[in-house]
Amino acid sequence: MPILLGLDTGGTYTDAVLFDPARADSDGGVIAKAKALTTKHDLSIGLTGAVEAILPHLPADRGIADIAMVSISTTLATNAIVEKHGAPICLILMGYDAKALERAGLRQAMGGDPVVMVTGGHKPTGEPQAELDVAAVRAAILEHAPKVAAFAVSGYFSVRNPAHEIAVRALVHELTGEPVTCGHELTSKLDAPRRALTAALNARLIPQLQQLVRAVEGLLARKGIKAPLMVVKGDGSLIKSDLALTCPVETILSGPAASLVGARHLAREDDILVSDMGGTTTDIAMLRGGRPVLNKEGATVGGWKTMVEAVAVHTYGLGGDSEVRIDDHHGFMVGPRRAVPLSLLATQFPSVLQVLRAQDANEELVPYRGQFALRQRPLDAGRASLSAGQLELWDKLEQGPQPLADLLYSPAMQRHLGRLVDRGLVAVSSLTPSDAAHVLGLQSHWNREAAELGARQFLRRPTNPIWKPPADIAQLCHDVVEQVVRQSGEVILDAAIRETSGIDPHHWGQLGRDVIRRSLSAAQPADALFVSELKLNAPLAAIGAPVGSYYPEIARRLRTRLVIPPHADVSNAVGAVAGGVLQRATATITQPQEGLFRAHVATGIKDFVNLEEAARYCSELVSAEATSLATRAGAVEIQVKTERADKVFEQPTGLRIFIESTIAATAFGRPGLAA
Repeated sequence: MPILLGLDTGGTYTDAVLFDPARADSDGGVIAKAKALTTKHDLSIGLTGAVEAILPHLPADRGIADIAMVSISTTLATNAIVEKHGAPICLILMGYDAKALERAGLRQAMGGDPVVMVTGGHKPTGEPQAELDVAAVRAAILEHAPKVAAFAVSGYFSVRNPAHEIAVRALVHELTGEPVTCGHELTSKLDAPRRALTAALNARLIPQLQQLVRAVEGLLARKGIKAPLMVVKGDGSLIKSDLALTCPVETILSGPAASLVGARHLAREDDILVSDMGGTTTDIAMLRGGRPVLNKEGATVGGWKTMVEAVAVHTYGLGGDSEVRIDDHHGFMVGPRRAVPLSLLATQFPSVLQVLRAQDANEELVPYRGQFALRQRPLDAGRASLSAGQLELWDKLEQGPQPLADLLYSPAMQRHLGRLVDRGLVAVSSLTPSDAAHVLGLQSHWNREAAELGARQFLRRPTNPIWKPPADIAQLCHDVVEQVVRQSGEVILDAAIRETSGIDPHHWGQLGRDVIRRSLSAAQPADALFVSELKLNAPLAAIGAPVGSYYPEIARRLRTRLVIPPHADVSNAVGAVAGGVLQRATATITQPQEGLFRAHVATGIKDFVNLEEAARYCSELVSAEATSLATRAGAVEIQVKTERADKVFEQPTGLRIFIESTIAATAFGRPGLAA
């Protein structure tokens, strides 16, 4: 029987499992599992550490040649969006008006990256609304190529005719060879600004997924593992790695999707709320009837509403390695950004401990005590993409982590560091819940002294009118754990309330917030005139490395049953090999004039005088396209299901007026294994 190798690369840990499908009923099919620290500057180091720890546990009658498939899930894309990290890109819009940038958060998402608007684009009928300004496109590509890592292209009504997007893509390849994303390749739905946003996010994520796939491919080559490499998509299905590189945005929520598939497999519960707590995020989603609930309208991650069909997951910047901070408006908070735990940093770089000791001995009030900066990954667009101040910081970090007290000698340097952090090139290290857990003895993986010194430096921060520092570091760390419990309870209730009532926290109001706060309190005052007790009306599955430290208390305050399944710490890696391949293709039929039916397909438009003829044409085309996509994605034994939905307006007189028809094909199969 074949052996499968599942990998998950998260913000803090890289997990690996050896999985035997024949033993799925025995210990979940997990033969061996291991964790290694994710090394963002060189992902191959963490991957190699995890894989080398499990390969010796191959059964005696099996060898490397019996590994028939390797599959990766990752939270790198999700984390990058939540933390607003990403490579610099250029977005080219054809036929858009300037106001489009104000919709769907497009302007905020682009930040300081260039947006170029040129004439072109199409009408709802698929005909050009203007000729494509090829000269302007060429000039924009040549101007911005030296400073960006990828291009995103979106044309008005490109889902009705992608001709201009295809032309611009060809020009980018001809002039630069850089990666380029077209909006029509990612979605067939209308809503031009959201499609442009999705294309921009996709382009921004290409370098990160490339880094991961190349690291895994290199590792497999060194180990002599000759097996197909798959990647988990955001809907929980699998896709071959080369195809995933063209659409990395589809891997947003890859980690949460894999965790749902893994939780279903390990917990053997069909209807359960799953909370996956990692180092950077907490991802909450629902299993109903044993299948992940999907968001057909598009995944929302980090506040951006994309057009990627994925698990209906609620992602929050809250994890074991979230930054502990004092917010000017909310006081003592955890997250949403990740910080490298000081206990981990000192384990990796022993010189950090000496700096912390020196800071502790210095009684003067020095800004940025107990905080460091370090390189997180290689440059994604060359030195020309950095300003002079950013280059100064980047070069200083070449030798390893540096204290922020030495780096941030002016407000300008603070801004330069912020930009490097926003791009995901540099990480900040400071006090985190993982450090607090080390101080309290709840964890013991890393350097406890560094955690204690960091907690002491945190207590020495300048006073804040809405936060009163506790008496000692033990109480501070108890406060951190309590804050994680309360914020986790809040995000779980937030996800449940959104799913049930569609109400987000902005509409809770003062009463709603007070009711939730009281309900999640460790104990409510005995003399209170009313008691608030909200109950989560579903069992709660908790997976992820840190959950043992927090979730028993979280479940108690939510008044629900807690399930921590076996191998909960590597549920994502299990889910990476437990899924199948699924691909979709769609076409639309419109009626631009009486007696004419227009088919809008991936290759362009075609007119018919009969609706049924147009429907047969589209059905055959999307079935073939879905089958081709599934084959390219690595599926075998493919089955195809085709659906048709007609939109018709019926007048009071009984007259039916055709609006449009959508033809969709879904191809699914199991992943092909090595012989």
